[in-house]
Amino acid sequence: MTQNLTLLIDAAWKVLAVGLVLGAGLPALFALGIRSMAYGVGGSAEIDSTARPHPAGRVIGILCFALVAAAILLGITIIVASGFGKAVSFEHVYPTIVDKH
Repeated sequence: MTQNLTLLIDAAWKVLAVGLVLGAGLPALFALGIRSMAYGVGGSAEIDSTARPHPAGRVIGILCFALVAAAILLGITIIVASGFGKAVSFEHVYPTIVDKH
């Protein structure tokens, strides 16, 4: 009985962590990208209409959008690969599509 409870708690925190990262993390990262782009443009995009543009804001915004797009593409790749009877492996640093075992 104790082992089942331990397995349940172990699985539950993993599901919670993935849910927080993907469920709240990606939208938060996208919102940070929007805010950074507004900071990068300056002017009327900011609260103070006399604010100067900040190139670093644009770079951070583009980086945030690139990370969100990469996560979306990775999710689509996993779904499509499993539909073709394949799996996505992370044995190497980058994801690769391999046959299911």
